[in-house]
Amino acid sequence: METQTTAKPKTDGELEAYSVASDVAGMKIIFVNVFFVGEPRPGSPWVLVDAGLSLGAGSIRQKAAELFGENNPPKAILLTHGHFDHVGALEPLLKEWTDVPIYAHPLEMPYLRGKSNYPPPDPAVGGGAMAYMSWMFPTGPYDFGDRVRPLPEDGSVPELNGWRWIHTPGHAPGHVSFFREGDRVLLAGDAFTATNQNSAFSVMTQKEELHGPPAYFTIDWQAAKRSIQALAALNPTSAGTGHGKAIRGIQLPQMLDDLVAHFDSREVPEGGRYAKQPAHTDEEGIVDMPSPVSYHVARAVGIGLIVGTVMYLFGGRRRD
Repeated sequence: METQTTAKPKTDGELEAYSVASDVAGMKIIFVNVFFVGEPRPGSPWVLVDAGLSLGAGSIRQKAAELFGENNPPKAILLTHGHFDHVGALEPLLKEWTDVPIYAHPLEMPYLRGKSNYPPPDPAVGGGAMAYMSWMFPTGPYDFGDRVRPLPEDGSVPELNGWRWIHTPGHAPGHVSFFREGDRVLLAGDAFTATNQNSAFSVMTQKEELHGPPAYFTIDWQAAKRSIQALAALNPTSAGTGHGKAIRGIQLPQMLDDLVAHFDSREVPEGGRYAKQPAHTDEEGIVDMPSPVSYHVARAVGIGLIVGTVMYLFGGRRRD
């Protein structure tokens, strides 16, 4: 889609924390981000990138109306991948946006057309509360039928002139990132994150630090490293990720280079299900997976965290 600028673009200092550019607005839904690409004015054509958690449908519709006017659905929905926190709101949104197509990488189709679950998460890695609780996270499959279409083979992005998609697997088989050549804006999905998504504390505070993909759902660590190397080679000037605030400025390429240089020592877990051997998948879904690591400790810690939080929230209030 062609976009036309009718207002003075916002400077970096005027952008909201999760927005990547004047025409790439970001919004956090609990702990995951979605992006609205299009000039913010009533009637402007726009595209939604990812769909967040299921309870975020209302917030997405409200934000879209604020940016682009009422009764103005997106021209398309682009998915970086199909994990539950990136597609959760699709079902309620599609009931209203009845003619809006969804685009994803062909290797994501099994998980978006009801053929296969994702490889299970690995709560034994990551070392934080989010990781410990990941055994409870849904792995699908979702079934959006023919509403989901494969991204064009030539790398172009439907409805977004000047953008291209890049296959960035590792976190998910068909994970993609979106890049605009003109101003080197990057939407990286979970190829890397702008906060430590394994840690509940970092998630709650949105502490700004560059990390690899969320460890508990990453099924191929060497592919994940290669994906970050490919994105670093683009020399992006601003980036929006699935988790954490937007990163803007000349420091971003150096941050990515540093992440790549220390990836094996800082990001790749020493143990865990997928640390030494990746899961193998194809267009039909899972082909084979390494044997699971015992989840007893991770599950016990996760349950303990939940019970402790409930006791603190409710028991503590009764004593006050």
